[in-house]
Amino acid sequence: MFFKQGMKQAALASLSSAFILVAAGEGASAQTLEQSLVAAYGSNATLNTQRAATRASDENVPRALSGYRPTIEGSAGVARNSAGVITAATPTNPSITTNKVLNQSQLSITITQNLYNGFRTANNTRAAEAEVRQSREILRQTEQQVLLDAVTAHMNVLRDEALLQLQQQNLQALGSQLKAAKDRFAVGEVTRTDTALAEAAEAGGRSSLIQAQSALESSRAVYRQVIGLDPRKLTPGRPVDPLLPHSFNEAVLEGVDRHPAVVAAQYAIDFAALQVKVAEGALLPSVNAQGILSRNNEPQIGIDRQTSASVGLNATAPVYQGGGEYAAVRQAKEVLGQTRIQMDVTREQVRAMIVQFWSQLQAAKSSIQAAQTQVNAQRIALNGITEEYKVGQRTITDVLNAQAQLVQAQSNLVNSQRDRVVASYAVLGAIGHLDASTLNLNVVTYDPQEHYHQVRDSWIGLRTPDGR
Repeated sequence: MFFKQGMKQAALASLSSAFILVAAGEGASAQTLEQSLVAAYGSNATLNTQRAATRASDENVPRALSGYRPTIEGSAGVARNSAGVITAATPTNPSITTNKVLNQSQLSITITQNLYNGFRTANNTRAAEAEVRQSREILRQTEQQVLLDAVTAHMNVLRDEALLQLQQQNLQALGSQLKAAKDRFAVGEVTRTDTALAEAAEAGGRSSLIQAQSALESSRAVYRQVIGLDPRKLTPGRPVDPLLPHSFNEAVLEGVDRHPAVVAAQYAIDFAALQVKVAEGALLPSVNAQGILSRNNEPQIGIDRQTSASVGLNATAPVYQGGGEYAAVRQAKEVLGQTRIQMDVTREQVRAMIVQFWSQLQAAKSSIQAAQTQVNAQRIALNGITEEYKVGQRTITDVLNAQAQLVQAQSNLVNSQRDRVVASYAVLGAIGHLDASTLNLNVVTYDPQEHYHQVRDSWIGLRTPDGR
């Protein structure tokens, strides 16, 4: 009687834990999936690193714009010179040599304004702006990956907690089976082989429990790495199916056009094309306007002060510099061809991701239904085999196999529920919409354009907009 009651309690407890990922978690200290995403969005080191890289790329635009602005250079110098002065001889007075000390100083300001440089400044500015847009798309791609990692980490902890509970309950059920086998062996109802099989199964259950504990600790460590917090009592997440396209073909069409990697590749082509123009500009003439204002004190004997000012134009044209500029043009053209090929590669990679994640999502949906059916059927089978074992129609091996199959079915259900949620977010990321705005996260959205507008037209200043 004890054997039968223990088996039923263990089976019911295991079944309850198998549905942990779809049960609604409650409690003041519980942490939802949305809270995990908010924490990762604000504190993830990888995401913050890419934000800093995007801000750094913004500075390329004012650097390029500096080509439109004048350059001002000042120079100063002082010297002390001693010169011999010979007085002209007369019939009554011979020539006399005297030393004259000159306290010389010089101060000048030179202003240079480029008027034409083969459109290199214009093309450098456009290239820098294309690079900024590319960096924003890379930031958007990083945000998507971080949010997907956060979803995965959250659901992995939930999954491993559920699997650990299953193994704990499985070990409890195997312990009950071992005790019942020993009791029956004591009264001669079973052989020593039956108790040995029960002992082996109980030892295997203990080993599985240790492995489940190890997997949970690893998942918790990854959760802290991605999200920046230790996992508390986590609540289950829900799929984001309402945000997904209605069909696979729609997902592919949207993904190959909207995914950040594809858009970044498009801006990379723009940047490479402009770099060709910049390289070609080195073969064109350059025209500069220059103004010089200088003041010299005691430049020579007999002159106390001299002031001069000049304004003029200076034009230079390259004739031949050893062929380096021509090589630079050819190289830039090859890089442009490479980036165009990379665009095709990126589109195919995105399409492959959509195929992979869409298939995983559909498989997870079907697996949940199959696993639920399997759990219900296996529970009924275990109860029936247990009853038949009691009357001698089944062996202890049959009971142990049925128990193992029930645990495996429940584990499959837990894994399918986890895969269902993660795959839905993965599809959303594959089409380029896994971001804080689409998910409507309760967080202040990071706007990369804010820093760009703060620094774009800066002429001077060493401090960054955040005060550093």
